[in-house]
Amino acid sequence: MLFLYNFIITIADLFLKIVALFSPKMKLFVSGRKTVFDTLSQKIDTKDKTIWFHAASLGEYEQGLPVIEKIKEKYPAHKIVLTFFSPSGYEVRKNNAVADATVYLPIDTKKNAQKFLKLVHPEMTFFIKYEYWPNYLNELKKSNTPTYLISGIFRENQMFFKWYGQFYRNALNSFTFFFVQNEKSKKLLLELNHTNVAVSGDTRFDRVVSILEKDNTLDFIAEFKNNTTTIVIGSSWPKDEDLLVKYINSTTQKVKFIIAPHNIKSEQIQQLKNNITRKTVLFSEKENKHLADFDVFIIDTIGILTKIYSYADIAYVGGGFGNPGIHNILEPATFGVPIVIGPNYSHFAEAIDLVNLEGCVSISNSNELTETFDCLLTNEIYRKKKGDICESFVKNNKGATSIILGEI
Repeated sequence: MLFLYNFIITIADLFLKIVALFSPKMKLFVSGRKTVFDTLSQKIDTKDKTIWFHAASLGEYEQGLPVIEKIKEKYPAHKIVLTFFSPSGYEVRKNNAVADATVYLPIDTKKNAQKFLKLVHPEMTFFIKYEYWPNYLNELKKSNTPTYLISGIFRENQMFFKWYGQFYRNALNSFTFFFVQNEKSKKLLLELNHTNVAVSGDTRFDRVVSILEKDNTLDFIAEFKNNTTTIVIGSSWPKDEDLLVKYINSTTQKVKFIIAPHNIKSEQIQQLKNNITRKTVLFSEKENKHLADFDVFIIDTIGILTKIYSYADIAYVGGGFGNPGIHNILEPATFGVPIVIGPNYSHFAEAIDLVNLEGCVSISNSNELTETFDCLLTNEIYRKKKGDICESFVKNNKGATSIILGEI
């Protein structure tokens, strides 16, 4: 089975290089991996003590950040090596301050895994949430490197729990310990005879709680808001925007909108602006504008959405009309903001919990969106109640980082 896996990986690597000729994102995926080993050779010496963290993408990085920061405090003499699988994670956080070396994870061939681990020689390794690369895990096991899964989540439909999943089940034997988000994940691992597991919860709660300790002031957002009730639309996709633009153009409520689309390509931003009939300004065009005069503020940049949520009275989090589903709802929740999402959230435990608690509302169509927004805008007591539920939910679920550090 390992031979077949390696054959498929090799073919996939060749295929991706061809696709990269036509796809800008895939070009980053391929070209970014060309310099990994040179970068590691320059930044990691054979005498260095290192700890390796791997994140699939941006969400997993944010999820693992509290643990990375605490490990860095606990082991100040060690260098932190951070790897990403996806360009959407690496390109946004390649210049982070927490890691000594940040690179793409080379494709999971045996040769790459051996070369990578020889250069990095980690004393500990952490995989965040998921991604189980058999060759890397096999080499880590051979070298007796303590390997941890943090904020892990397991579901019955994963390969490990299928009759044909023995190959992937074997990969789990490489982990020293599993820190999982919920009891269901622990139960599934116990069924595979993995007793080295504890329910720690989700480290993202620690991450978002720490946001409250930072300065979230954005003067230009305060100027735009101008003490007016504001809906912040975060990480929206076109399917979200179809419904949202219809509401923005038709509502008679006294409300302002801040839109931070997931994709900030100029042509798509311009199309979004053109579709809105109310007075709209772009972040890139805000200079010398009297922002309080505008009704809609489109954020065509990255990196400030978290702070913008602190100005929200209501948050709409995008992605819920696509697959795999919604983006991060914990950031607005930590500020005590009621949240509205699309229908696809079944893969996100925090969304399921918040919908059940009624701090978050899931909508499926334009009529439901209008009804929900209008109710939240006109009933301040209802809006505050939902916001309080969100805030309490985040505070009551923090502490995963301490559990992980205590066990390690």
